[in-house]
Amino acid sequence: MKNELKTWVSGLPKAELHLHIEGSLEPELMMSLANKHGLELPYSSIEEVRAAYDFHNLQSFLDLYYLGASVLRVEDDFYQLMFAYLTKCRADNVVHTEIMFDPQTHTARGIGFEVFMPGFARAMKQAENEWGQSSLLIMSFLRHLSEESALQTLDDARHYLAMITAVGLDSAELGNPPEKFERVFAKAKSYGLKRVAHAGEEGPPEYIWGATKVLDVHRIDHGVRSIEDPDLIKHLVDKQIPLTVCPLSNTKLKVFQHMQEHNILQLLEHGLLATINADDPSYFGGYLNDNYFALIDHLPITKPHLLQLVQNSFSASFLPEEVKQDWLAKIV
Repeated sequence: MKNELKTWVSGLPKAELHLHIEGSLEPELMMSLANKHGLELPYSSIEEVRAAYDFHNLQSFLDLYYLGASVLRVEDDFYQLMFAYLTKCRADNVVHTEIMFDPQTHTARGIGFEVFMPGFARAMKQAENEWGQSSLLIMSFLRHLSEESALQTLDDARHYLAMITAVGLDSAELGNPPEKFERVFAKAKSYGLKRVAHAGEEGPPEYIWGATKVLDVHRIDHGVRSIEDPDLIKHLVDKQIPLTVCPLSNTKLKVFQHMQEHNILQLLEHGLLATINADDPSYFGGYLNDNYFALIDHLPITKPHLLQLVQNSFSASFLPEEVKQDWLAKIV
């Protein structure tokens, strides 16, 4: 029965809404780019890189994540990174993806928008031309940095805003509440950009309130701790604010100790517009289908649950309404 569900969900067209492109850097590409640029990594083999992926919390993951990103230097590196992920989308039947990128991770190293944006754009265009891949970009601000840095990043992006659909907020959540970024989100809104924010992963339900009320976000990334606040659940349901949930990420970072403890089914039962996503797939043990498979393996999830999650992925997307409806009609 589980294998039948896996085969069925694999074949459905899906959307992915919470994916960090820097978090799709596979060890093989990391080592290849390090060699290309003559960079010394603290690993001598791909096996050692994989062993380093056994981290235990968000900060130890982020340390490795930023080290990995240091191999991305020139336009073609960013093209390779993006095209490798989009090729995974094709294999997983992810027909639409909304991809986060962290400009500050690169600009801090002297690598500007004029380097990474053309690389991303070239890969996205090629995937669209070759197999009809639909994709868009979400520019995420690093919340452990200052709001001034985020404002500077938004200013630096001004010549590339036509390529950017939304802004986001990621990195270390604890101690960096959404309110810290009120001005930059207001400015992004004035530019016509949509807004999303990580909240309620490690941080408390109050951070989700802050993201919805102060940052005026369209979606909450993660949001699993919303379950702790009945008033918040009612707010999210009433406003139909989606949650982009990442099961493998949640267990890898010990938000839940085991997949059997994951609350995705409770979120659905409360009427929340929850979706399934991979977050940082190369670091967390799997791409989109792998996340669905993990739920099938460890939770009493049914075909109607899975159908709802896949439908939600389109309903919660930034696709035009008529395109959403076209895809929803195909999901049966």
